[in-house]
Amino acid sequence: MSGSLPSSAAAAVDDLHSEDSESATDSLNPANDEGWEDIEPEDDSQPVVGLFSDDVYPDVRSMLKESRERYNFDLVKVQKSLVKLVNYIRSEVKKGNRNPDVSSKSLFEDDIYLKPVLDDDALLYSLEDLEDEPETVDGGVHLANGRSSAEKRIIELQEELERLQGQFTDYRLAVQRSLNEQLFKDEDPITSSGAPERKGSVRKKLERDEEADADYLTSYSYNGASRSQTIHESMLKDTVRTDAYRDFIYDNKGLFKNKIVLDVGCGTSILSMFCAKAGAKMVIAVDNSNIIEKARENVYANGFGDVIKCLHGKIEEVSLPVSQVDIIVSEWMGYGLLFEAMLDSVLWARDRYLAPDGLMVPSHATLRIAPYVDPDYIDSHVSFWKSVYGFDMSSMLANIHDEVIVKTTKPSNVAAEPAVFLQLPLHTITVEELTFVKNFEVTLTEDIDALDGWNIWFDIFFMPSRTSKIKDDAVPSEMKKQGFVAFTTGPHGPETHWQQCVLLINHGGKDPVPLKKGQVIKGEIGYRKKEERSRALEIEIQWAAEGMEKQQQTWSLQ
Repeated sequence: MSGSLPSSAAAAVDDLHSEDSESATDSLNPANDEGWEDIEPEDDSQPVVGLFSDDVYPDVRSMLKESRERYNFDLVKVQKSLVKLVNYIRSEVKKGNRNPDVSSKSLFEDDIYLKPVLDDDALLYSLEDLEDEPETVDGGVHLANGRSSAEKRIIELQEELERLQGQFTDYRLAVQRSLNEQLFKDEDPITSSGAPERKGSVRKKLERDEEADADYLTSYSYNGASRSQTIHESMLKDTVRTDAYRDFIYDNKGLFKNKIVLDVGCGTSILSMFCAKAGAKMVIAVDNSNIIEKARENVYANGFGDVIKCLHGKIEEVSLPVSQVDIIVSEWMGYGLLFEAMLDSVLWARDRYLAPDGLMVPSHATLRIAPYVDPDYIDSHVSFWKSVYGFDMSSMLANIHDEVIVKTTKPSNVAAEPAVFLQLPLHTITVEELTFVKNFEVTLTEDIDALDGWNIWFDIFFMPSRTSKIKDDAVPSEMKKQGFVAFTTGPHGPETHWQQCVLLINHGGKDPVPLKKGQVIKGEIGYRKKEERSRALEIEIQWAAEGMEKQQQTWSLQ
């Protein structure tokens, strides 16, 4: 984390936090006064989450010390400035001025205002109990005395406090989950029948009470070390992916100039910052995982705090500051394209917020399938277990033919020209169309001893207009020659973090049938969610060729 405050908070704090306040006498120092125990207690061993990080400190004093030394933010001095403000207002009112000027901190920075105007002024001892948001009347922000003040610095500080409160809530929930896990690890709960219930069963009940996508969101958040960092690092280092977005945005700055952009699932905010740098008037970055806090830090660290607005929550539930946007940018693609079901949310955002002439980035996607042949992989990972030092360990092969394998394959593993089985025009496709059964047909380009499986990947296209069209069998390399931005995740292109999906065929103990060059394999492939609201997929394929019996198999991607 950077050792400086976000610019919005810094601007507010600078007006309340001056270095020359050190000149106050010991008798006026609020740290020595009664009533300041709540700010810096003498003995408080309750753990406290940091103001500007997710670090946990043993007590408030330790947290405040870290805030001063690491982030140059002194909460005690901020509250002391509030004390001065209160006493300044009271002194002016006492003089008969019912509308004192509070437009500048210089008016009340004198240490004389540390001395209470009223004896035993309850307000001074209740500053921490003030409401988070001021009352609003006729669009104006009002102080406790009812007088209007539109001071931007106060509004910005309130927004920063709300962010920190949200971070603390996330931390509290994480602690509660951790306590629950520890509880059920150490104890055997009792069922209503009086018998101990299996821990796994109780844990499943707890998991069912949480949102279905909790694990998915946690994997993309920054809690816990470094699973999330590895995920985001992997995506950012995928230059095929990241360069494509950057190139399209920077090469089409005219499309983004003065436009409002929505980034769905913003992650670290890299795409949002591309858009802001390209001239976007406003970028709304939304993510439902805690990575949004890191995104916000990245935004402020790079000077885009006035352009990019980071929102924490589901796109279906957050309130956007605008009624419609000009562009939706999102990196929503999962393994096999549709794993994670994030496209559902992107399409919801499109239907709810995108202007009638708005642009989806990217604009098109296609799914491809090809016969997979890899005798070396079969020997190493399948046949191997049938005789390990003379012992049959076939039990180790459980699920190898039932689950999709995500791995990098080679062009030599592809025994036919791939067939496009689904086109996704992002401006018009519906969520219902993401559950489908499609026909395909491939012609073998070589003789093969066995069809080992199926290889699935996808291609992505960035077109500059919602009316732009691509051919059904468009090839990214050819589109790039025409000046368009596109990329493939297939074995014939540079490796991406998506790799390819390999679906191994279970021959049921029978010898596979050799196939000849020129033979045609016809089939159907279907995608469906494993369960309602699930991010997992089931892929089912039926196929047949001359000399082969019709076969059918289902694989899970989870």
